[in-house]
Amino acid sequence: MKHYIGIDVGSVSTDFVVIDEDENVIDKIYLKTEGRPINTIKQGMAQIKKDLGNISISGVGSTGSGRQLAEIMVGTDVVKNEITCHGVAAMKYNNNVNTIFEIGGQDSKIIIIRDGIIVDFAMNTVCAAGTGSFIDRQASRLNIPIEEFGDYALESKSPVRIAGRCAVFAESDMIHKQQLGYRESDIINGLCEALVRNYLNNVGKGKDIKFPILFQGGVAANKGIKKAFERALGDTITVPEYYDVMGSIGAALMAKSAVGKGGTKFYGFNMIDYEYNTKSFECDGCSNICEVVEVYINGRVGARMGGRCGKWSKLNQDTRCV
Repeated sequence: MKHYIGIDVGSVSTDFVVIDEDENVIDKIYLKTEGRPINTIKQGMAQIKKDLGNISISGVGSTGSGRQLAEIMVGTDVVKNEITCHGVAAMKYNNNVNTIFEIGGQDSKIIIIRDGIIVDFAMNTVCAAGTGSFIDRQASRLNIPIEEFGDYALESKSPVRIAGRCAVFAESDMIHKQQLGYRESDIINGLCEALVRNYLNNVGKGKDIKFPILFQGGVAANKGIKKAFERALGDTITVPEYYDVMGSIGAALMAKSAVGKGGTKFYGFNMIDYEYNTKSFECDGCSNICEVVEVYINGRVGARMGGRCGKWSKLNQDTRCV
């Protein structure tokens, strides 16, 4: 049986998925990145080996903001952006999907699909209001477990309007409403509605939003946000079973499609024991003065990246040591 790994390295979480030849998810791992992606990637790969043993891996794909680091460390066969991977995974679970709402730890995305093709997308570029990290902060401030935060919103009897266009103003408005004596459930529900307004008016502005809609990313677990979307749009939104690791699933599916007769580039689970370090230098070969990043594997240069002209990246194949 062939197996394929998908890795999504984000700023808040790093997710791993293993699928089999029939594209069934047989293992999934969700880890906090905590600013240490190298350690988190090694930890996730070690957990896969522990869960499934020394299984045969036929392909690996990576996505997320740290996808290039995953490529260097693990040896991936395909490296794709989050938009593509989320779109591929969504169409796997619903080939009629027209719109994807994806809200993660630090960013929000909308992906427009027509006839199985991604035709448009947008991401939040300015404010973190509505992302997972902001909601986590509010749950922590209110001393409410994040798993229960959405349930509070569903208990609301009289929603309160919260300013949601800015994370700072939203928090200030919540505190103001608390000091006026409003119930927590009403404030949380008001926050959910404010974040949905912010998403639709900014990320979704000008987009042709059509049903069916899939809601993906960690925030999709928040029942209050889901309900607020449904109230705003007037129909049911679907949260897929693996909503929190859809990027990884997409990366694994694309790795399965990309691997040909030449076989996988995966280094094997021995990479768990390798030592990785990163350094950088400025190239003065031209007026761009590019910062070139060097990733050292076991004390030797394993890869270089960051130059605009490709001068240094061309050396990757010669210097890679695994």
